This record gives sequence, structure tokens and C-alpha cells, in this order.
Amino acid sequence: MIGRKNMGRAYPVLLVLLAPVLLLTMIIHNKASNSGSWVVDGLDWFDPVIRIPGNVKRSEDLSSKYHVAVTATDTPYSQWQCRIMFYWYKKVKDMPGSDMGKFTRVLHTGSPDKLMEEIPTFVVDPLPEGLDRGYVVLNRPWAFVQWLEKATIEEEYILMAEPDHIFLKPLPNLADGIQPAGYPFFYIKPTEHEKILRKFYPEGNGPVTDIDPIGNSPVIIKKCYTCVVINQTFLHSLRLPYNMVFINYVLQSLLEEIAPTWVNVSLRMKDDPETDKAFGWVLEMYAYAVASALHGVRHILHKDFMLQPPWDLEVGKNFIIHYTYGCDYNLKGELTYGKKGEWRFDKRSYLTSPLPRNLSLPPPGVPESVVRLVKLVNEATANIPGWDTLTTGQDQK
Repeated sequence: MIGRKNMGRAYPVLLVLLAPVLLLTMIIHNKASNSGSWVVDGLDWFDPVIRIPGNVKRSEDLSSKYHVAVTATDTPYSQWQCRIMFYWYKKVKDMPGSDMGKFTRVLHTGSPDKLMEEIPTFVVDPLPEGLDRGYVVLNRPWAFVQWLEKATIEEEYILMAEPDHIFLKPLPNLADGIQPAGYPFFYIKPTEHEKILRKFYPEGNGPVTDIDPIGNSPVIIKKCYTCVVINQTFLHSLRLPYNMVFINYVLQSLLEEIAPTWVNVSLRMKDDPETDKAFGWVLEMYAYAVASALHGVRHILHKDFMLQPPWDLEVGKNFIIHYTYGCDYNLKGELTYGKKGEWRFDKRSYLTSPLPRNLSLPPPGVPESVVRLVKLVNEATANIPGWDTLTTGQDQK
């Protein structure tokens, strides 16, 4: 099992004059909030924790920048996707409306590869051999645990992204204070899998509707947040007046709290045959959703966070295009999903080498989202130096 590094760092204690009605209002507000729990492990001498709402704490001098982090392998399949993603990150990063900070490719192979000088990269170890059971995505939560533990991250927020994401335009910080932002996947349906999910999210934790229909990506989540800890025992021992409150500020890490749980839930799900069969390739996504719920974290769901061709037909106001699905069409522009089309774009056609430059555009009648995707890929491959020469690594499974 993966343990937590620490729960938080205590800052100097302050004596604060606070009207009782304001204290009561703050307690009620936080108790009703979706974004907090009342317990802090490892601080057993403290009484209940009240998290200050992010929209109260945020001010102009606090940055809303987020760090873009993408986990990856050294396979050609992963490398060419990362190169395209990084190209479009650089194109939109400094445009008006962007809250993008720095970029890190978290490489979970244990050793450097040929992209180290092209893309900012942080090398972490893979899971011990055999632990992922051939499901390479299980390395993603373990990679984040190591990166968060060892790296220096300047930004207050983190965008967890994937190699097959392309930025369509500048992406603002969609999170609201300590409440992260996520994307609602139509195929993540906790209520339809209650029997299975109760193995990992017992009834005592709440209804399964507390589990968001998300994966870990795309998610914008705050790296640190501030807790207000009221020590009632100490207050009573000092016999302070009723309007004197002893407050301690604790700096917490939200993603650092969730990530180890995400690892453990992922491994437990993979080890359970019923769960493994039911969730398949989205198992790790369910694991993140459950881990977040176990920590009392709810996400703001943004449908315009990204689009997924060929199911989403128009680009609209979306920020990211996710090309996980194959796009197959006949020459009439009709979708032939499940059957190889006369025209097709499928990233899995290029497992062992980069896709070629100047891909043919779709036939007339194909949705705007697919046409835009191919044009974005073509622009990137035309402008990335040495595109055809990078062929290191092993086949992506």
C-alpha cells in the first residue's frame, strides 16, 4: 500500500478576535460545502478542520497558474503524441485568457529517453515488474505520487493531461479555489456499478452519487490549500473569552492526498476479477473518481473542457481535443465506426513509428471536429524538427 508523505505543515499560531456569529457562519458555510471534510489524519490533537472556501481566500496576489503534467512512456506511440501535445501547448500558452504555467512530461520508465532535451521531462520509476498486470495505465497514479513527492512545482494548480490531448485555444483555470475542475465522461457511470463500487466505497462513506463521472484527466486541481484548525481543547484550557479563538493555519496538498489513495484503489480494482472485467480500460479512471470521493472531493464538471471525435461533431467552445477514438468514414463522409473506413484516422495505426506528415483530409461531409483534428496534427508534424527520425522505444500495448 502507498502511504502519505505528510498531512500538512503547521504555521505559527495566531490569536484572533472573531465575533461568534462570524465563526458560526464560517462553520455552517464549510459544513454545507462540497469541497471539504471534517477530519485531518495525523493531527489527532486538533478538533474539527474547517477549510476556507477558495473563493474567499483567493486574491489578486495569488496566482491561478496551473502546471501542465502529462504521464508518458518511451514508446514511439507515446513520444509522437507528446511531441504534438507540447507543440500546441507552446502555441497557446501565452495567448490572452491562458492560465498555463510550465509543462512536465512525467516519464515513468525509470530512465531518460531521446525527448529529454525537446520536452521538459521528469523521470520516475514504473511500478514493480508484474504489478500492472499488462495494464500500463496503472503506472499513471504511481507516477504522479513520485513526481509530487520529488519535483519542485511552482504553480498553485496542476492540470493532469494525457499525450493524446491537443489544446484548441488558451485554457483558463477552470477550478474554483480548492474545488477542482473535471470533465464528465459519458461512459463513467457510478450509479450503474453500485454493487462493484461498494467494494471500494462503502455505504458509510455516502451515496455512490458522491463519485463524480470523471477520470483523472483532464482535471485542474489545486496543489495546496489552507486549512483553519480550531483547537477547542487548548481554548478551554486557557479559559479565553468566548470571542477569542485560537487558530492554526495548516498548508495542505490536495492532489498529494488523493494520489496515494488513487494508486491503492487502482491496484485493488485490478486485483478484483469482477471489477477488472466490468471496468476494463477505464478502470484507472474509476479509481481516481473513487479516490477523490473517499477524500470528500467533488469536481466542478465542465462539458466544454474537451471534445472527443468522432462522437462530438463540432469544436464549439471546447478547449481540448481528445483523439482516443478511431475515426472511420466512407468516401460519402458517413461514419463506419467498428469497421475500417475508406478514410480513417486512428492513433493506434502508429504504434511503432510516428505518423506520417501531411495526412489526407477527410472526405466532404465528415464532421468539423475530425477535420480540425487532422489539420492540427498536420500543422504540428510539419513544424516539429526531426519528426520522422524519432523511433526509439518498444511497442505500446
